[in-house]
Amino acid sequence: MYQAEPRQADNVGLSKGLKNRHMNLIAIGGVIGAGLFVGSGVVISSTGPAAIISFAIAGVITLLLMRMLAEMAVARPVVGSFYVYARQALGQRAGFATGWMYWYFFVIVVAVEAIAGGRIIQLWFPMVPLWMLSLGLMVVLSATNMVSARSFGEFEYWFSSIKVVAIVLFLGLGVLWITGLWPESTPGIANLFDHGGFTPLGWGAVLAAVVPCVAFYTGAEIITIAAAESENPERSVKKAMRSIVARVVTFYVGSIFVVVAIQRWDAESVGVSPYAAVLDVLGIPAVSTIMNFIVLTAVLSCLNSALYTTSRMLFALTRNGDAPKFFTKLSRSGVPRRAILLGTTVGYVSVVCVYVWGDVVFAFLVNSYGAVALFVYLAIALSQVVLRKRLGREDPAALKLKMWLFPWLSYATIALMLSVIAAMALLPSTQSQFVMSGITLVVILLSYEVRRRYGRKPSEEAGNDAAELPVDPSLDAAAEPDPDKQPVAARP
Repeated sequence: MYQAEPRQADNVGLSKGLKNRHMNLIAIGGVIGAGLFVGSGVVISSTGPAAIISFAIAGVITLLLMRMLAEMAVARPVVGSFYVYARQALGQRAGFATGWMYWYFFVIVVAVEAIAGGRIIQLWFPMVPLWMLSLGLMVVLSATNMVSARSFGEFEYWFSSIKVVAIVLFLGLGVLWITGLWPESTPGIANLFDHGGFTPLGWGAVLAAVVPCVAFYTGAEIITIAAAESENPERSVKKAMRSIVARVVTFYVGSIFVVVAIQRWDAESVGVSPYAAVLDVLGIPAVSTIMNFIVLTAVLSCLNSALYTTSRMLFALTRNGDAPKFFTKLSRSGVPRRAILLGTTVGYVSVVCVYVWGDVVFAFLVNSYGAVALFVYLAIALSQVVLRKRLGREDPAALKLKMWLFPWLSYATIALMLSVIAAMALLPSTQSQFVMSGITLVVILLSYEVRRRYGRKPSEEAGNDAAELPVDPSLDAAAEPDPDKQPVAARP
């Protein structure tokens, strides 16, 4: 087994500012996005009460993928997480595509969430232009990320805490209503069957809804990226991944169950804002203000995480020569500020384009990244199969957290991901997203070919390093050696 030698660069690498409490809430917050509070209404309207099943199936797929990723992250936590694993397992081209697809995905998330957050704030301050509000959000959260990893962690900790408290309170109120303990309630779950049955639009609609539901879970993998800056990567990832089952069932499936049990699925208000519709039935005052605040919190959390994720993925790309070394430089606090600024700049340019050209650009952004996360998830699953077999032969002691029923459940997960991607390509409602995301992938692959033929070629040493995973969690064995033997990243 390759034993990575300590390098001088490791003394000036990313900081270890994230504590266990940060990691726990980052894992939770990564799963709970604005899509749960708003987008879930679209799924309910297109499936009926059986949306519970759609979310449950998507939750199982996500659970299996995160278990596969956790196995690799616990065995060998590295900067760049699954980008490095794809590079090691599937080759440099696949690694390049995986890293840049993920970076592109979250750069678009920066723009989309900034616009969404600006629109919510504009409800309270209608006199302020949308572009100014969106810019303000990006500037504030970019500044937060540029201070330190711990600063990002603190903001995400409190954002996620608000989301968790909101979900728990929602579930508690729903249980009181369903059991008849809420004043003037209508106990029972008759709404699940009284308005066209449990599957009023058929099981085909239920299965089709799995595609957008999988997208709602995107973000759970951020915990493995943040692990490189945590005090105890192995413990943090193991703890977070082992409890993801409870979060998926409780927060997503449980809350969707409460929605369709209390309010009829075909109510117009459910399609607009399902959680607000339930709170309105319960007679909670100032429902719109409460939900706007919760959704804004979810949006800010996603924006905060997206800025963090784009910078760390770009930093990892630079360490293998897959991105300009200019973005490798770290601040004194161990933060890749140049990488953060690039994500902010691209996000701001997108906001300006939306301001100038309107919803046409916004629709393009959404469509161009719709299936990208699914491509990345497929790469994660394929990488796990290859690396698990390799580690099983060469370092079985490293497998401290294992994928269940390997290799058969891993193969089943790959088949499920391929089914979801195929469904996205065939369903009329998602075909445009699949095509645009496919174009994004093609552009990235062409960029790799241009870089390979005309740019600085990856060194043979980097390719050999990529074949094995580092022993020391602080090392990235796939990093390309500097010919001058200087640190990969130097403080100013």
